[in-house]
Amino acid sequence: MIDKIDNADEAGPRAAPRPDAAPESGLPADVPPGVPASQEVVEFLDALPGLPGTPSRKASADSNLIAICQAVQERFGYLPAEALVEIARRTRTPLSRLYGVVSFYAQLYTRPHGRHTVRCCRGTACHVKGSDRVIGMIRRTLGVDDGQTTPDMVFYFETIACLGTCFLAPAMMIDGEYYGRLTPQRVERILGGYRARAGGKD
Repeated sequence: MIDKIDNADEAGPRAAPRPDAAPESGLPADVPPGVPASQEVVEFLDALPGLPGTPSRKASADSNLIAICQAVQERFGYLPAEALVEIARRTRTPLSRLYGVVSFYAQLYTRPHGRHTVRCCRGTACHVKGSDRVIGMIRRTLGVDDGQTTPDMVFYFETIACLGTCFLAPAMMIDGEYYGRLTPQRVERILGGYRARAGGKD
């Protein structure tokens, strides 16, 4: 029985800007909670390969900006506004252009986002097989609703229209891994395993 399928590249580019993208003029109006201290951001950027310590256009290519943003997000769990301002300054890139690059990629976030993304299918096949019970268990286990991040920044939860794995219904995906033929009990065990590993700084 197939329980899990590896998916090495589930996130890709998309053209439409996301709702959390900044306006063309610059920073979001509200700076999200949990923004790292300025010194922490600066020290991380100072040690980041490919990002100059002083303003230079050499690092302004889109491919390099994406790599820099991915590294920052891996460290902080999302892209703090002050980090983007500093990246724009050091690469001599207009802030609006940098936000345009960020908003183009679905895997980059400008709001606090959990380390692990839990996506549960609510499609017809999964619904028939009991996805409501699975979604309910995810909500109870994580203590968050659809579209929310847990206070400890370990999980972000969302439901989607279809995962494309109807043969595994009911199914969910955590980061790049699919879990199928779920029961509420299995969901609780799976999430518990991720939380235990997160506690160990996996």
